[in-house]
Amino acid sequence: MKQSIFDEVIDRQNTSSEKWDALSSVYGTSDALPMWVADMDFPIPKEVQEALYSRISHPVFGYTFPSHAVDNAIQKWLKNRHDWQIESAWIGYSAGVVSGIGTTISAFTNPGDQILIQSPVYKPFFDMIEHLDRKVVNSPLLIDNARFEIDFIDFEEKLKSGVKLFLLCSPHNPGGRVWSKEELIKIGELCDQYDVLIVSDEIHADLALSHSKHIPIASLSNSVASRTITLMAPSKTFNIAGLQASLLLASNPEHKKQIEKIQIQNAFHGVNLLGLTAMEAAYQYGEPWLNELLPYIEENIQVAEAFIAKELPALNVMHPDASFLIWIDCRSLGWTDEKLQDTLLNKGKLALEPGPKYGQGGEGFVRMNIGCPRSVLLEGLDRLKRALT
Repeated sequence: MKQSIFDEVIDRQNTSSEKWDALSSVYGTSDALPMWVADMDFPIPKEVQEALYSRISHPVFGYTFPSHAVDNAIQKWLKNRHDWQIESAWIGYSAGVVSGIGTTISAFTNPGDQILIQSPVYKPFFDMIEHLDRKVVNSPLLIDNARFEIDFIDFEEKLKSGVKLFLLCSPHNPGGRVWSKEELIKIGELCDQYDVLIVSDEIHADLALSHSKHIPIASLSNSVASRTITLMAPSKTFNIAGLQASLLLASNPEHKKQIEKIQIQNAFHGVNLLGLTAMEAAYQYGEPWLNELLPYIEENIQVAEAFIAKELPALNVMHPDASFLIWIDCRSLGWTDEKLQDTLLNKGKLALEPGPKYGQGGEGFVRMNIGCPRSVLLEGLDRLKRALT
């Protein structure tokens, strides 16, 4: 079998890696295999690394700004990858998608306002709402045939209750669900009907797998676009999260102006020089690398699902439509989440994300990051088996 560039095991210890070097502070142990934080253990595209080398070879690192070349690379990427034609005037920048969530909440709501989410969902959705003194309103997702579905009856009831803003996770984290065009249209129509702003976290958009197609919700129509701010980034796609460069895309000029006002108030003056360098190179040259990565991730998912089905039949994997994360249902074990985590860590020496971290509906689940070389994945699966049998 041909060796893949993604089979190489890269030692990330002692590189200030949160995933590898923060185990002791987060999990209380340093000898567990980390399969928790959502970054991959793969080398970035050579073109991105070479662009960084080239820029570093210049001896001056002064103030910087996003050039037209960066904007052009973003526009071409979104058109080619997602069939979404955007204008350069829509493009704004942020240090990260979580920063973008905080910025948009501050820009378009006031303390005490209600913000709608759909749990289980990425923990910073809760955190940013609460840190900014807004109120979380939750419309929990349903599980039907081991797949997340939107409870549109409950969703509409919550919108009616006076919600100002809806945080959409698309594709969904932790479930890996890519929402269908019909679902997105319905979301857009309901938010339009009840005059609710949409902030769409689409950081996993580029990682839609072969059986799925991600649709940016703002690409559906002008009316949906006019009430949507889309948050995207090359960070998950190309494994460059540490460079902290992401996008806030808004077609409504009034929204763009309000976002910029809040960024100025927060003393945010732009993305760092190397983040912009990496972003431009990734979007301009990274597609062949991504096209090689996605089948490798799919094979990892297949390996994990087959192993768990055979060796741990009490567990059930929610098959993802996107990304390198799998959401594992452990409820049939009948264990508490505390017992599950304790057993994984102390018996299996395996660090997975606990489901309750993602809010209501996460109880009894764990999230496993399979964005790693196949040999590391197999080691992690063996540890999962050792822990639970």
